[in-house]
Amino acid sequence: MARVVKVFKTLRNHWKKSTFAVCVLSYGGHWLYGIHCDSVLRREACLEAREFGRQQISPQEQLKKATVILNPAACNGKAIKLFDKNAAPILHLAGVEITLVKTDFEGQAKKLMEFIEQTDMLIVAGGDGTLQEVVTGLLRRPDQAHMCNTPIGFIPLGSSNSLSPSLHLLNDNRVKHITSATLSILKGETVQLDVLEIKGEKEQPVFALMGLRWGAFRDAAATISKYWYMGPLKTKAAHWLSTLREWPLVREVSLSYLEPTLRPAELPTTRPPRASLPSRIMRRLKNYWSPPVEETPKVEEPEKWTDREFSTLELLIHTHNKNPVERRLYDSLMIRAEPENFTVGEFIAAGNEKETDPTIFTEKSTTLEASVCQLKLPEDVGGFYNIDNEEYDAMPVEVRLLPRKLRFFINAERREQLLTQAQ
Repeated sequence: MARVVKVFKTLRNHWKKSTFAVCVLSYGGHWLYGIHCDSVLRREACLEAREFGRQQISPQEQLKKATVILNPAACNGKAIKLFDKNAAPILHLAGVEITLVKTDFEGQAKKLMEFIEQTDMLIVAGGDGTLQEVVTGLLRRPDQAHMCNTPIGFIPLGSSNSLSPSLHLLNDNRVKHITSATLSILKGETVQLDVLEIKGEKEQPVFALMGLRWGAFRDAAATISKYWYMGPLKTKAAHWLSTLREWPLVREVSLSYLEPTLRPAELPTTRPPRASLPSRIMRRLKNYWSPPVEETPKVEEPEKWTDREFSTLELLIHTHNKNPVERRLYDSLMIRAEPENFTVGEFIAAGNEKETDPTIFTEKSTTLEASVCQLKLPEDVGGFYNIDNEEYDAMPVEVRLLPRKLRFFINAERREQLLTQAQ
């Protein structure tokens, strides 16, 4: 008992050292526990992947081949470590033959996609920028109609992964997020996504999966990282300081658009069984004796463009890929424009909400649906666009919807969640 009393007296007499030691031990214990939990998650994912690798195949059947486009600079240079520890073992255990292609500089993925050979699946390991470059390079190819049939997997390794919530289960644990995304590739369930073709007057088209953003909110959001020392107040500080430099931040824009088109019925995934021989003979005889009447070709009506003028703080043109499984009547892209009559307080509050989800708009915003739109800016207006969170010079562009252009792997549980939200 005397020894215990002596220990407590020592701790009381050296309370500063004791407090520091408790903090260090607590932090170390928490860190070690986190490493243990991550190891358990990796082990469970590898055991599940091993079951795919144990499946028997015929002698004539080849192993599945996957081409992985990896951006080592993603997530502040941690992408290679994250991929090697969390995704690569799962793919190897599942028996997938991997061809790993690493990018060395920004924009290289677009060029590499020109030389990528046909593969069973294409895997993008990176963030929004890597995914946007791969999609752009893929759709610029001369044989893009054939390459678009290749399913694409997305392993979220970047600092910004806008498409990930549409495909994968939401999880704050990065290891769980990456392993779940990799397993969804092995399970093979896919969903078709719309693509935006954004074409300027001179440059080659750029393709986007989420959308194009332009305006005061985008410009303020681009400066948030400069105020890192403000901590949780950095978003509000960036928007408030932007109002000090210039107010009001209203932009003038001219917009021409075509009405959306009806969405055709989805084609069946399985081939219908072939009719019996007598049925085929009867059908041919019927067509021989009473051939079908040829329909007169329909006269194509001229396109009816609608012109609109906007005075807005922000313009957003985006796809429906936030919920790709939602049933829709029309194939359309969404055009949203914020009103011009924001107060400074409303601007700061709205900017704080848009930082988490840029597609959030106020009740007073204007919403349009279109299949194609042409964006015309005043000559004296500069600035930048955000195209899938990548910065491009603002210029007059034509934005065209390519409905259900690409197939992406999706988590089955996430599909059910999105279907429930749509209902």
